Amino acid sequence: MRENAVKRALARGEVVIGTMVSAFRSPEIAPMLAAAGFQFVLLDMEHSSLSIESVADIILAAKGTSLVPFVRVPGKDHYLLSRPLDAGAEGLLVPQVETRDQVEAIIQATKYFPLGRRGMALKRAHSAYTPGDPGSYVQRANKETFIIVQIEGETAIRDLDQLISVPGVDAALIGPSDLSQSLGVPGQTKHPKVTGCAQRFVEVCNRYGVAPGVHVMDRESAKLWLEAGVKLLAYANDINLIVDGGAQAVREVRDLAGQLACPKTSGGG
Repeated sequence: MRENAVKRALARGEVVIGTMVSAFRSPEIAPMLAAAGFQFVLLDMEHSSLSIESVADIILAAKGTSLVPFVRVPGKDHYLLSRPLDAGAEGLLVPQVETRDQVEAIIQATKYFPLGRRGMALKRAHSAYTPGDPGSYVQRANKETFIIVQIEGETAIRDLDQLISVPGVDAALIGPSDLSQSLGVPGQTKHPKVTGCAQRFVEVCNRYGVAPGVHVMDRESAKLWLEAGVKLLAYANDINLIVDGGAQAVREVRDLAGQLACPKTSGGG
């Protein structure tokens, strides 16, 4: 199992930038994102139709690049956590985390002894099928596997200390859309009720040595949360990058075509 470049960068105090993939199934998306400069990708199995087979293929492709593959799982059941890790994911984003008991169960399912009781299927993609000494491998896997809890509700914000103080949690990531709904302003991710959580969120994360993170969809939101002190930033997703980027390209070309189509006036007497 290779060193987790995201963990290393965060340990150096750097801001780490990634994106989410919710629709693109081809493994080629991994080297494309790496070429664009993204440091990690969240493969979304919560709000998409991505299968474990597609996710496994993208993970394998990412391993040949600098891109660190994480998976947002669709739930907290043990098998939903273990399968992406066995397929080689270098970390998980677990959504809708609300209680300390849930966090403890997540760590139990994703870490080996002594931190947890993750299933001992060692000769799999996560070890490149050559785990070597089991004792050494589980220590390395515990060290490198990156666990992110997603904070999306008013209860989770209120009880943040209880959630992220569980040993084994590496990062907490705000989901502004669901958080806005929980706070009574659905979809208003820039509402003061949502952005007002930023300072306390970052302070609590820093208190426990947990990286504060967020998923944003635009530059303005990124600026707001970066100024608050987040270090793990997921920017947009494959759908938005293609649709919004494509729309911008079409507007620019149409403007250019319109300018060239305008008849030129010539001076004369």
